[in-house]
Amino acid sequence: MQAPKAPTPGSTTPGARAIAAASRVYGELLPKHAAILDLMSSYRSHMPPALAWTRLAGLGMNEVELRENDQLTDYVVHDLNATPSMPYADAEFDGAVVTVSVQYMTHPVEIFADVARVLKPGAPFILTYSNRLFPTKAVRIWLALDARERAALIGTYFKRSGGFGDVSAADAGGDGPHDPLYAVWAHTVEA
Repeated sequence: MQAPKAPTPGSTTPGARAIAAASRVYGELLPKHAAILDLMSSYRSHMPPALAWTRLAGLGMNEVELRENDQLTDYVVHDLNATPSMPYADAEFDGAVVTVSVQYMTHPVEIFADVARVLKPGAPFILTYSNRLFPTKAVRIWLALDARERAALIGTYFKRSGGFGDVSAADAGGDGPHDPLYAVWAHTVEA
């Protein structure tokens, strides 16, 4: 994947360019007319309407935010840090994303392994991250790393979890050093 071009100037809303970059990444890497899982979901999923998903399932911890997310077709309130396994069937989804929340996973390898279980063979799992976070909630190792090292850490999660092929990473745009966005992804191995 080529890194998306930086958006044209115009929006002054903090995070607007990173949100637009996440939407572009998802539009390029996720299949259209598919069942998508939005892990660690919140009040918005940042999916481009052109994906025309058949299902967008949200899994997150805050029911109020999940209920407000008008992109979701369904949701489950679930704390992955307390229970790294998800209440979904094997091979239920065509793709999965985590938007700027991987730094809060306390059992990432187990979570990634369960994502591989619920994805169909060849399905993408895409993680985006930025320089914004809640330092008191992020895992300690994340705070000690720079953007490139964080991509390598996510790559390690993919490799140690099993079930995924080659890992790719890209600077996804955003707004330079003020509001960057990075993406790391891999596809589940074919059966």
